[in-house]
Amino acid sequence: MNRTFPFVPTCCALALAGFAAFPLSAADAAGVVSPPKGYSALFNGKNLDGWWGASTEDPRKWMALSAEALQAKKQMSLADIRQHWSVEDGVLVNDGHGLYLTTDKNFRDYELLVEYRTVPKADSGIYLKGVPQVQIWDSTETEKFGIGADKGSGGLWNNSPGAAGKDPAVLADKPFGEWNAFRIVQVGSRTSVWLNGKKVVNHAIMENYFDRALPVPVTGPIQLQTHGGEIRWRNIFIREIPAEEANALLRDASGSGFESVFNGRDFSGWKGPVENYEVQDGAAKCKPGKGGTIYTDGVYGDFQVRLEFKVPPGGNNGLAIRYPGSGDTAYVGMCELQVLDDKYDEVRGKLDPRQVHGSAYGMAAALRGYQHPAGQWNYQEVTVKGSTIKVELNGTVILDADLSKVTDYLGGNAHPGKTRAEGHFGLAGHSDPVMFRHIAIKRLQ
Repeated sequence: MNRTFPFVPTCCALALAGFAAFPLSAADAAGVVSPPKGYSALFNGKNLDGWWGASTEDPRKWMALSAEALQAKKQMSLADIRQHWSVEDGVLVNDGHGLYLTTDKNFRDYELLVEYRTVPKADSGIYLKGVPQVQIWDSTETEKFGIGADKGSGGLWNNSPGAAGKDPAVLADKPFGEWNAFRIVQVGSRTSVWLNGKKVVNHAIMENYFDRALPVPVTGPIQLQTHGGEIRWRNIFIREIPAEEANALLRDASGSGFESVFNGRDFSGWKGPVENYEVQDGAAKCKPGKGGTIYTDGVYGDFQVRLEFKVPPGGNNGLAIRYPGSGDTAYVGMCELQVLDDKYDEVRGKLDPRQVHGSAYGMAAALRGYQHPAGQWNYQEVTVKGSTIKVELNGTVILDADLSKVTDYLGGNAHPGKTRAEGHFGLAGHSDPVMFRHIAIKRLQ
């Protein structure tokens, strides 16, 4: 657990080669670490190349440094690292003190394999994207039962009390003297953890300890925490998850009850100017220079929709939410959720924050920076309940707003439809060849 700050109270197939075979040998006689196929070794079994030292500090602050300032910060950390970290027979050893070992490289979506062995009353953890943490501690230390030690390691201990993932689902720690094996999968903020082959955290959102109003950074380092007792690490392997696989993981983990509303062949079940769209490779694509809002036959009150979208550079489209079937959905519907290239303003001009991707157009601004580059598919879930709307993009919540509380509008233009209780779901084309696929809706009432 982190004591630097006060305590604030499956899916598609992954490449699992190596995981089922734990424990692995940390290194061969020559000190060479051989990662499983598809993975890279973060620790080479010989020295600390590829690592530097950091403490519990908001990674966004040092990520904002110039390249020169960041390099100087890393260099200054190495004396402390050499004092408290060492390599013995292909194993990383920390004496329980000093800065946290931090990867030079930052990661977005990944699968992390790592083994550790610690001692009684020790307390440690693994920071993901520089944020605390997957917990490691002594599950027999009665003095810490009140803060969850008896539940075991592997939980997202710095999540808020009662939040999903804070406590591990099962006690999976091995007795002292034995090696423990983690498998951690993180896509966006969505985090799953297996300890010694048992799933202890299931697709939970990892909170940003440094600012809970914001999600974890889109990318960040892996950090090995030190905390008052010796801990040893080996077999630290990582596999970066490509966008297509990340999308499939998120879709498969989204649950049941969804019904497809687009068959990937034609626009059966849709109304409006469907002639302005075409089907390409199983996806609905707005024809260049065309547009208008096409919408489902079905009418929805509270619902959740999941889909994938792909934008060209500067691409612009939208999701019509509770659309009445005519008029400008941004004003007569509950809202139009922007579907926009994150680099739109670099291509076409400056945007108001209430115009960026995921925003309720003209009313509520979404967070930027969590979209895959133009030309890649993105996964998105939208949840509409009453007057609230939440957008989760690529595993990270970028909008969570109550439109009934909005009183300030872009350009002073009111949105009378924001209180609409039901309507169609649709695609609001704006002349660009934006594509959509795997569109499915779950009714919530």
